[in-house]
Amino acid sequence: MSDAESNFQLTTELGHSELGRSGVISTPHGTIATPAFIAVGTKATVKAVLPESMVGLGAQAVLANAYHLYLQPGSDLIDEAGGLGKFMNWTGPTFTDSGGFQVLSLGAGFKKVLAMDAGNVRADDVIAEGKTRLAHVDDDGVTFKSHLDGSLHRFTPEVSMQIQHQLGADIIFAFDELTTLMNTREYQEMSLERTRLWALRCIAEHRTLTESRAEKPYQSLFGVIQGAQYEDLRRKAARDLGQMGFDGFGIGGALEKENLGTIVRWVNEELPVDKPRHLLGISEPDDIFVAVQNGIDTFDCVSPSRVARNGAIYTPVGRVNVTNSRFRRDFGPLSQDCGCYTCSHYSRAYLHHLFKAKEMISCTLATIHNEAFIVKLVDDIRVSINDGTFFDFKEQFLGSYYS
Repeated sequence: MSDAESNFQLTTELGHSELGRSGVISTPHGTIATPAFIAVGTKATVKAVLPESMVGLGAQAVLANAYHLYLQPGSDLIDEAGGLGKFMNWTGPTFTDSGGFQVLSLGAGFKKVLAMDAGNVRADDVIAEGKTRLAHVDDDGVTFKSHLDGSLHRFTPEVSMQIQHQLGADIIFAFDELTTLMNTREYQEMSLERTRLWALRCIAEHRTLTESRAEKPYQSLFGVIQGAQYEDLRRKAARDLGQMGFDGFGIGGALEKENLGTIVRWVNEELPVDKPRHLLGISEPDDIFVAVQNGIDTFDCVSPSRVARNGAIYTPVGRVNVTNSRFRRDFGPLSQDCGCYTCSHYSRAYLHHLFKAKEMISCTLATIHNEAFIVKLVDDIRVSINDGTFFDFKEQFLGSYYS
């Protein structure tokens, strides 16, 4: 299924019995040097920030959401516009997820928070407290109500592939069932088999659509590895999907933070070494180091932009809230030696004022900084792998950030 235009080349291995590596993913719209942070532009926009600004801060690629774009403005409209990149004026590589996370997480009322305490395992029909189920899963697909207007929709593996082909991203993901850590072992086993069968259907539909849209650039299809916190299920899923001919892999599902590295390692010990691996929904610095050390090439998360809109700013000595009164007369940059557009032109005092005055530009300037901070952190991790200083850099950075 792989195409010569979209592949992964290994550059440097971390060694020391670790799975971390650097490399290059090639796509029809450019290359991605890995490890790389993929900025999230859910609705074909990184909230509050121009695509040109994302280029300026060093972002290599963006990820948009199939569920949201299907509901608004419609994947057919984006196809008519020339695809996701052209629609949003982004010339670099693009990703879209399958929509499965949003269909099932919003459907269960958990919004975007699915990492939870595995000790709470209790049931198969898990619903957030005070919420009504909006999504119903069966072996063929998922029927769900739109969170926008309550209208009824249905996603199957084939529909997800059709939507993502219309969106036209360089890298797309197979449709999978997302479980929570509160589901029982029995349900996790049943769900894993459902996801395996859906993966086969995604591959078949992807092949058909690729052939029927031969004039379009090839889209790499990534399979998604589930299995919750169970080693045997995670390894089985990785072996099963690893043999299907996917162009790469996403590691999904709810994870306990303390088990992140262990679970990622289980999976990556089983996956083909010559295919890229994407971890869905990770951006905290300690998680980034753990993920990379255990073999992750790319990852995405909305957190840098989301916390920025609330005034939370990343700095080398930890996260600070610029709305705190101590910044009212602080005329230094958000972060010393940062060099991003915001830090080069504006002060903490100005950002403090903008947030207090509820000016919209506050979100723009804060988001530019946070995205630049995480993008540069991962760039520096990649450099440290290539020059053999990863472990020293990890100790220095985390020691400062969490001091």
